[in-house]
Amino acid sequence: MASAVRSRAGAVTFGLVGWLFAVEIVSGLLQGYYIPIASPIARHLQIDDAQFNWFEAAQLLVSSIALPVLAKLGDMYGHKRILLISSALTAGASWWLVAAGDFSSFLAAWALQGFYVVWLPLEVAIIFSRARATGVANATTRRASGALIAALQLGAILGALTGGRLLTAFGGEVAPTLAVPAIAVTLVFFVVLFGVPSMKPDLTDRKLDLGGFVLLGFALLVITSALTFFRINGVDTWWVWLLLVVGVALFAPFGFYELRKKDPAIDLRMLRRPEMWPIQTTAGLFGISVLGAQVPLSTFAATDPAAGYGLGLDPSTVSNLIGVYLGGVILGAVAFPFVVKLVSPRVTLIGASLLVGVGYLLFLPFHATIVHVITNMVIAGLGSGALLAALPSAAAAAAPVGQTGIGAGLTNTTKTIGGTFSSAIFAVALAAGAGGVITTAASFSGYVTVWAVCGGAAILSAVLLLFVPRLAFSDPPLTESAEESPSPDLVA
Repeated sequence: MASAVRSRAGAVTFGLVGWLFAVEIVSGLLQGYYIPIASPIARHLQIDDAQFNWFEAAQLLVSSIALPVLAKLGDMYGHKRILLISSALTAGASWWLVAAGDFSSFLAAWALQGFYVVWLPLEVAIIFSRARATGVANATTRRASGALIAALQLGAILGALTGGRLLTAFGGEVAPTLAVPAIAVTLVFFVVLFGVPSMKPDLTDRKLDLGGFVLLGFALLVITSALTFFRINGVDTWWVWLLLVVGVALFAPFGFYELRKKDPAIDLRMLRRPEMWPIQTTAGLFGISVLGAQVPLSTFAATDPAAGYGLGLDPSTVSNLIGVYLGGVILGAVAFPFVVKLVSPRVTLIGASLLVGVGYLLFLPFHATIVHVITNMVIAGLGSGALLAALPSAAAAAAPVGQTGIGAGLTNTTKTIGGTFSSAIFAVALAAGAGGVITTAASFSGYVTVWAVCGGAAILSAVLLLFVPRLAFSDPPLTESAEESPSPDLVA
């Protein structure tokens, strides 16, 4: 009986992940493709390299606001339907980038391209809902999440390797180079349309809490704007601090409003669950390292040792170093569901957080050689890959029926906020005291701050995860009813 149920769960996973794997390859492609061609794009738009940061900031603002809204809409109207809409919007924005010839239009298109951030949470929700009838939805979702994260990282590597090469192949012409990811995203729409089955929403007769989303969106807008301005204006700008305080304070009226709603935009009672709040907090703390520390690691590796630290690696070797880290991430994501079989989801999450913490804290005494750096990055990468796969699947498992999309989506939102906050703080820390022997080098004390904060945040996550109930995220024992339960209710 148990093997029969597991066989059905395997079929569900194989049937869906084959298509969704392709979607995440493209998602990773979008994240890695533009990095090596950032300067040529800036020249194409007749702007300097520093202005390119505004594209990242604008996309971050749009994605952080759009993600919870789209995830909630997926719970209400069907996850496949919203996945289709978000892929269509991303494709439209990607083609707009091809046609954009000035800073303003390119900025708008780049910002709207950020709708792809909701793909992974919606995919996790689709898999979890599809597998619920098998009785092993949690295990099924964990396996699928590991594969999807591996696809995401493979796509990022593919994008980083092909972006610059295709620009050269096109004779330095930016427009045809930008058309390649636009074509890929367009294909995603048809992959989802024909390859992903539709399912009825778990709950019906629901209304969109527009007021709640307006309040949430405004608070996120103010906070992410403040953190962006920290990077631009520095921590000694008083009005940026005021903006940050206002953004945090805006969550108070949002909370009061949501607690009075029958079907709120964000169910705060759900977030108070002992199996949910540590997951969402861990996602925010994890964002500090997985999103905020990558650029400092690259610049440290490239810094000339004449500054008293650094490895003096050329860009090609730095790229290889990042590739080794991403390899560790892929291995951690793939290994995650197998490790869970040996211990438990809770223990695996704690172990993954400890790996991230140990990897970054090892930088404090060991950073002088490339062997040191590779060892530390692989350790942190293994833990990061496991967490990338574990957090959305754990949140989906912890969410009530009808809220799997928003539960998984919030892990991306909190992770993004954590990454934005740390990027601002790290930029200030690295600039403080910079310019010693080599005037362009960041300060060594800044790098120490990066490593200590990333390591400390991961260790804190491990401590918070101890509060998760021991058997959280585990499937119930298999029974006769689990084997005989009907298949998910598909709609034409």
